[in-house]
Amino acid sequence: MLHNGRENFLIGGLICLVTGAFLTVGGLYAMGSTVGVSGIVLFIAGMSMNTQRTMSAQEIEQWQPSPEKLPDAGRVMYRVDVTLDEPIRSTVLCGPCGTVTTVDGSKPSSFQCPSCATQLWDEEE
Repeated sequence: MLHNGRENFLIGGLICLVTGAFLTVGGLYAMGSTVGVSGIVLFIAGMSMNTQRTMSAQEIEQWQPSPEKLPDAGRVMYRVDVTLDEPIRSTVLCGPCGTVTTVDGSKPSSFQCPSCATQLWDEEE
């Protein structure tokens, strides 16, 4: 709840509103109105909260995966992360040696790890 407080209040408010509506339709007016009003209070509290960002824009732009070896799964494992915003950059994590390499642009059609010289993939078109 500490990390997603706003979302938790909004979801809790909606659940209380729906539950209060069902209770009111079922004839339990006192309980339905209490739960419904509580839902309105929770929803308003959730809408008034600020969304907190845990990372600055510069930290988001410079993010890279942690350099760690990936487990062997019968073939060479690797991880590719591509940014969605400009500038488009790709980071490739080599599973056998754990090296992180940054490449400008989207995922290349083939890649060989510069550290251990392992061919990670080769997409022939």
